[in-house]
Amino acid sequence: MLCATSTTDIMKNSRRDFVKSAVALSVSASLFNGAALSHSAENLKAGEGRKTPLGFDNFSIRTTQWKAGKIMEWAESQKVDCILFSDLEVYDSLEESYFRDLKKKADDLGLFLYVGGLSVCPSSKMFSDKYGTAEDFLRLLIKVAGYLGSPVVRCVLGSRDDRNAKGGIWTPIRDMVGVLKEVRTQALDAGVKIAVENHAGDMQAWELARLVEMAGKDFVGVTIDPGNAVWALEDPMTNLEILAPYVQATGIRDSAIWETDRGLCCQWTAMGEGYTGMEDYIQRFQKLCPQIPCFLEIISGFNYEMPYLAEDHLKLWPELKGVGLARLIKIAKTCKPHKAADNAWTPEYQIPQLEASIRYCREKLGLGNKK
Repeated sequence: MLCATSTTDIMKNSRRDFVKSAVALSVSASLFNGAALSHSAENLKAGEGRKTPLGFDNFSIRTTQWKAGKIMEWAESQKVDCILFSDLEVYDSLEESYFRDLKKKADDLGLFLYVGGLSVCPSSKMFSDKYGTAEDFLRLLIKVAGYLGSPVVRCVLGSRDDRNAKGGIWTPIRDMVGVLKEVRTQALDAGVKIAVENHAGDMQAWELARLVEMAGKDFVGVTIDPGNAVWALEDPMTNLEILAPYVQATGIRDSAIWETDRGLCCQWTAMGEGYTGMEDYIQRFQKLCPQIPCFLEIISGFNYEMPYLAEDHLKLWPELKGVGLARLIKIAKTCKPHKAADNAWTPEYQIPQLEASIRYCREKLGLGNKK
C-alpha cells in the first residue's frame, strides 16, 4: 500500500537538512521518551536510583529452539529484567488464554516483556504473508502486545537488498508508511508504540527518522541497533545521535570492523569484545534515552562485507555522506581482521556469548536492576 507522499516529495528534504534537525531534536530526547514511555515506566515500576533495565532479544539464542516459557526461566536464572520476543514462532499458541498465562509467569519471575516481529513492508524481499497482509500482521502483533503488557511492537522494513528497489530505499519506505498509517488507530487505542528497527543495512539513521516523521511519531518510534548501523556504513554514535528522539526499544551488540581491499568488513561480537566504544555509547544512550531498556541482541561469529569502494555497492547509497562513514573507517583502522567462528550457529556458541554480554553489561556498564 502506498501513501500519498511521492518519492520526489520525500527527496525534497535533503539529508543534510534532515540530519541537522534530527540531531537538534536529540537534545530533548529525554523529554520525548519520558512522555512516550508512561506505559513502559508503569511496567518497570521505575523510581529514583533505578538503573537502565537489562534484558535480551530471544534471537540471541535462537538455535536453542526454546519456546517462550523456557526462555523466561533461563532469563530469570541470568537475573535480567526483561525479554524482547522478536518473533511469533517463539510462542506455543496464539490464543489469548496462553498469553495471559505467559504474562502471569513473567510477573511471577519478575520479568517484563516486549513484543516484536519482522518485516511489515509488503514490497520488501523479507516480508512473509504467513500471518496475512502486512496490516494483518501488525494488528496481530499489537493484540499480542496488549496481552503481554508490552508498550512496544518492534518490526522492521527489511534488509540491504531492499535498497535495490526501483526508486531506491524510498519505495519500500513509502510502502511501509502506508501500512503503518492503516493501523494507527489500533496502536493508539492499545497504547502501543510501533518501533521500527534499523535492520540489516536497510536504512541509515536519517532515513529511518524520516520514515517515523512520515508515518507519525505519535504512534511510531524506533528500535535502535548499533550493530545494524555498521552494516549501513554508519558508526553507532552517529546513528544514536540522530535516532535518540524516536527510540522506544533496542537491540544492542558490539562490533569489530576492519578495512579490506573493497571497503570494510564487520563481525558482530559479544559486548566488550568489539571496537565500537560500548562504554561511551551506553553512557550517551542513558543520557538521551532514559527509561529505555537495553535488550542485548548478540548475533556474533560471522563476517559481513561492506564493499563501499565497489561502484555497484556505492549505488545503493546515492546520498551517502562522509561523517558516519569517516568515523566508521577510523574505528576500522584500530581493528585487525577477525576469523569467523566455525560453530557460530549453535547453542554451544550462542549461549556463552549472551552470558558473557550480560556479565559485561552488569559489571562494566552498570546495567540491570537485579542482583
